[in-house]
Amino acid sequence: MADVTNILLAGVGGQGILLASEVLSEVTLLAGFDVKKNEIHGMSQRGGSVVSHVRYGDKVYSSIIPEGEVDILFSFEMLETRRYLPLLRAGGKVIINNWKIAPPSVALGKQAYPENLAEDIQAQFPDTRVVDGLDLALEAGNSKTVNVVLLGALSNVLDFDRELWLAALKKMIPERLLDINLKAFELGCQVK
Repeated sequence: MADVTNILLAGVGGQGILLASEVLSEVTLLAGFDVKKNEIHGMSQRGGSVVSHVRYGDKVYSSIIPEGEVDILFSFEMLETRRYLPLLRAGGKVIINNWKIAPPSVALGKQAYPENLAEDIQAQFPDTRVVDGLDLALEAGNSKTVNVVLLGALSNVLDFDRELWLAALKKMIPERLLDINLKAFELGCQVK
């Protein structure tokens, strides 16, 4: 359906993917769209794969993005990005956090973490942005704000008013953590 935008969030447990998908869904609702969201939690507490489908448009009938119809792959970890590339449509966009988390096979020394992932992804999908999420989160003052830094970067490729993003963040983030997360969002917005 041409009037539905499909965003796939991918990463590993503990990276804040579910909060990011909640904020993104809230932004689309505030913009007046129908939105459907679906989450797949793998072994999230042990660093396993976590995926969230967010679909919005005038009318959305299913929460699962059909294979080959992802418009934006919004990924929090390099290897997870590669895993979900086949779901992207031709000409799709990729936003990648440059974080590398070793899966068990790499941590145990049975395999090596693949080299040049960002370059390989950019060769396949030229509209790719690589974000140094951890450095920006540390600049904001807390490493746990990487997900919000990445939302700031995502906001640059979606046509939603900045005020909607701020309203969604204020609704979803506890007040005691709001200032640092707003700073993280602003730093992410500077990524072009």
